[in-house]
Amino acid sequence: MNKKTVRDIDPSGKRALVRVDFNVPLAEGKVTDDTRIRSALPTIQHLLDHGGAVILMSHLGRPKGKVVPELRMDPVEARLAELLDRPVRKLDDCVGTEVEAACRELAPGQVVLLENTRFHPEERANDPAFAAQLAALGDLYVNDAFGSAHRAHASTEGVAHAMREKGGEAVAGFLMERELEFLSRAVENPERPFIAVLGGAKISDKIGVIERLLERCDRLLIGGGMANTFFQAMGFEMGDSLVEEEAVETARQLLKEGQSRLVLPVDVVIADAFPEGEPVESRVVAPDQVPPGWRVLDVGPKTITTFESALGGARTVLWNGPLGVFEAPQFAKGTFALAKALARLDATTIVGGGDSAAAVRQSGLADRFTHISTGGGASLEFLEGKSLPGVAALSDKDGDE
Repeated sequence: MNKKTVRDIDPSGKRALVRVDFNVPLAEGKVTDDTRIRSALPTIQHLLDHGGAVILMSHLGRPKGKVVPELRMDPVEARLAELLDRPVRKLDDCVGTEVEAACRELAPGQVVLLENTRFHPEERANDPAFAAQLAALGDLYVNDAFGSAHRAHASTEGVAHAMREKGGEAVAGFLMERELEFLSRAVENPERPFIAVLGGAKISDKIGVIERLLERCDRLLIGGGMANTFFQAMGFEMGDSLVEEEAVETARQLLKEGQSRLVLPVDVVIADAFPEGEPVESRVVAPDQVPPGWRVLDVGPKTITTFESALGGARTVLWNGPLGVFEAPQFAKGTFALAKALARLDATTIVGGGDSAAAVRQSGLADRFTHISTGGGASLEFLEGKSLPGVAALSDKDGDE
């Protein structure tokens, strides 16, 4: 990564405006999963330890440009203060004269948390004036929100340009650096054999990723709802299974390109209805034996064995997307079996965020993985080879603009 990081700057006596990803789940006014908050702590602590004051900003949920009381940052402030073991002052807005005054008065070692940036429609619109207001709050800008790096929003991309225009640095935090390092290594210089596992519902979301990985990996295992579209392309009747008709021809072409490198499920778990809290009737069948009115919701036991065998001896594994409807325990066996298989490997294991990251945490095996990404959409776009606006806008190490 040819971008400056917090290691390349001296924050002493300066106000560091830090974009974090505190888009965390809430229930009854409390944070229910603080993983993303914990992920930002090394960067925050580094800035504080080196004499800086820290101004944190993040979005939370989808308020659509309006103030939504349930999406205020107060629960985040409470949990962050506990984790940092120091006071955190939460402001009532993210721009404006009162916010500017509060940030101006900050002393080294102090921390403030701005209100939800998405309460302003200008955030998602990447409005230059709004970005300039944000940049005015600090002396330097740090982007540690990998999960939002693929969005060209005011607090991720516009503010970096605004900060640099006024002579300040715009650098990456430790989390951003780590994310880019591991994902880059996976696609550019992996230790081989390099195995990729892709799941999730839709093939259309991952066509670019599949094409790029097929050029680089030794084997590509396909599961989840996206496998159904491949089966349809092979001429199988898929009953009521999720199939993207518009992507069938693409899947057919990918099957030709992938040939021996593509590994599809050899058996599937089907059900006569989608689980809505209660168990439903299910059975294990071959992929070409799905009867009318039934749908594929998980991979079967033979597939688990096949995937485990395909993973044998792997030195690098990249996983993005669950193998089934893992939210329902009845159809989570394939996903959790994969998590266990990867946890046993003597390899670099990288989980590409989103539902697969949630599944790993639910499995209780998170500490057995090399890296679990905090950004599902961002990791997919990066793996596809797309430029991430929130990264591209940062200062280059060689000083080039």
